[in-house]
Amino acid sequence: MRLFAAVLPPENVIDELAAEAARLRTLPGAGGLRWTARPGWHLTLAFYGEVTDDLVPALSDRLSRAAHRTAPFALRLAGGGQFGQGRALWAGVRGDVEALRLLAGRAEAAARKAGMPTGEHRRYKAHLTLARSRETVDVRPFVTALAEFAGSTWTVADLALVRSSLPRSGVPGEQPRYEAVARWALGAGG
Repeated sequence: MRLFAAVLPPENVIDELAAEAARLRTLPGAGGLRWTARPGWHLTLAFYGEVTDDLVPALSDRLSRAAHRTAPFALRLAGGGQFGQGRALWAGVRGDVEALRLLAGRAEAAARKAGMPTGEHRRYKAHLTLARSRETVDVRPFVTALAEFAGSTWTVADLALVRSSLPRSGVPGEQPRYEAVARWALGAGG
């Protein structure tokens, strides 16, 4: 299974972001970007890649512990930015970003402790990907427009283990499918 750990924003937050994304898609140059679909909007904490079935129970146990050791915290989607000279456009995150970074570190450590190979460690950058491009694109107008965006604050109450299924049909524009295979309440273990 292709898995990652994530925070899944609630529907009202997704609704706000969908309205903002619709506005962004009216800007000149929007057609040159591959926009992510609403069902795929999440805050990735740790990407695990292909995980063999025999490692999933240990990973799940470790993620459960990570969630239980992390108290719920407040976030909101606000602002935005880019990676790789317009290769990715993203919505930013404000609020208790340090708690989010801590949870991301724990999700990464869960993989190591479960015996999974982990790649090089990178400093966590909280973001929600809105669009991608295979080529360099000037997304500054989109980043400028996102600077005004500020969504509602919500309490992050759980950690999700998500399965992603890559498109197989070959149909242009087909999006990956995402399914939360497990969720653990934050702070539930004291």
